[in-house]
Amino acid sequence: MLYQIYETQRSLMEPFSDLAQTAAKLFGNPNSLAGQSPLSQRISAGYDLLHRLGKDYVKPEFGLRSIDIEGVEVAILERIEMDKPFCELRRFKRLTDDNATFAAIKDEPVVLIVAPLSGHYATLLRDTVKAMLKDHKVYITDWKNARLVPLSEGEFHLDDYVNYVQEFIRHIQGKYGHCHVMSVCQPTVPVLAAVSLMASRGETTPLTMTMMGGPIDARKSPTAVNNLAMNKSHSWFENNVIYRVPSNFPGAGRRVYPGFLQHTGFVAMNPDHHAKSHYDYFKDLIKGDDTSAEAHRKFYDEYNAVLDMDADYYLETIRVVFQEFALVNGTWDVKGVNGKTERVRPADITTTALMSVEGELDDISGSGQTQAVHEICTGVPKSKQKHFEAKGAGHYGIFSGRRWRELVYPQVKAFILANHNKQAAAAAPKPSKPKAAAPTTEAKSASKPALASTAVAAKPLAKPAAKVAKTALAKPATKASAKPAAKAAVKTAVKSAPRPAAQNVGRVVGQVAAKKQQKVATAPTNSAQAATTSVAEETNTAAPSSAA
Repeated sequence: MLYQIYETQRSLMEPFSDLAQTAAKLFGNPNSLAGQSPLSQRISAGYDLLHRLGKDYVKPEFGLRSIDIEGVEVAILERIEMDKPFCELRRFKRLTDDNATFAAIKDEPVVLIVAPLSGHYATLLRDTVKAMLKDHKVYITDWKNARLVPLSEGEFHLDDYVNYVQEFIRHIQGKYGHCHVMSVCQPTVPVLAAVSLMASRGETTPLTMTMMGGPIDARKSPTAVNNLAMNKSHSWFENNVIYRVPSNFPGAGRRVYPGFLQHTGFVAMNPDHHAKSHYDYFKDLIKGDDTSAEAHRKFYDEYNAVLDMDADYYLETIRVVFQEFALVNGTWDVKGVNGKTERVRPADITTTALMSVEGELDDISGSGQTQAVHEICTGVPKSKQKHFEAKGAGHYGIFSGRRWRELVYPQVKAFILANHNKQAAAAAPKPSKPKAAAPTTEAKSASKPALASTAVAAKPLAKPAAKVAKTALAKPATKASAKPAAKAAVKTAVKSAPRPAAQNVGRVVGQVAAKKQQKVATAPTNSAQAATTSVAEETNTAAPSSAA
């Protein structure tokens, strides 16, 4: 019932919001009559703020059209790689016609960023993706709004989330041969479960896992979010925050945890901060500070855009992560796509390097909650584990904004690259020791005078010369008559040659051999054909693709 009331109220407010936007433009235009008043700027700012407080916020775009890589502008092609009922695997393909840039980026690590399914869209990680694209090939999980998924697609459970992540990892590994995984906030738990199950089955696991600000062990430094989940019963959540989607959406009738409730919870955590932010926006409009006003719009366009979550997934997350602590207690069982239930054992992970990132001032995932991943992944060698705390960073600061770009990202980049290079070095074939070559005739005679060396080298040519002479001089005759003729030809050539004799022998032999080569050259040999084919293949291979 609450969902229907909310939708009714939103529908009634929408015309007034549009009218407020029109009034803001009217009073803000100095060329209009309304804009001539001394108070027009204040009136315009007030209407603009009213419009933003009452408007309906839809899913934003990533809007990443290009990035700068070492001074070269590289175009970004955003496309859907896989389309699942509740999620899209989205790729950001880098395109360039600069050969040097292409050569630098074509073999860079491939990173799967698992975005949170906790009320906001994946576009919340826009800054994360933008930074990662400079040094990585990037994929991201773009979760769908549950109210837009028809009931015919079935339910979505926490187990389905885990299975989705495994499928995405396999897809990327099958395409590139490797994969690095980064999870931000909520997905740290299902991502760890996905990789653990793959390790238990003996599958190839990602080269690295980067866990950022997630509730691996929500018992440590509990925040307001943790306390709410732990102090309320499972039935309380089901009876008070789960509603059915109204009939005006494709997912009509689906049980969901509505996004507007999640947004209300976000705002309620810091009401004073949001009130001050909106008042500052009002003052920026009056002062004409367009830069600050636009920054406010961009942030709240993202922050106010929320999605509904399937009820089964939401309730199971509350129970498994915040009430039973099943992951750290070793009691979590996940049902696979084949219907088989498997126990999640993080200790089975042995080959995947592990990094945890926390913000010093994180008020959503408290201190130590993410670092706890190192305590349960006992199979990962200590040399492949790393923890980093971003000083002065809150929850959003570890994946967005200045602290993400200046403090966190350099650490993440170095961690991924170090373990990527180690893996590549381990997989590279070891060069075999070359066998000692037998000394050649030229090497043996290197200390002799030049004339003697030339004479020795000319001796092996005498036999082929006799054969060539035999072929060139022989007439339709017997073998007995052909041999003397060939020997005579060579003997005459040697006697008539000026000194040094050995050098001229080689010249005469070359002339005799050339006559036979003229005949042979009219028909290409197999080796010549193979050489031509090799050059063609090399030419095709050497032409780089323009995408990475």
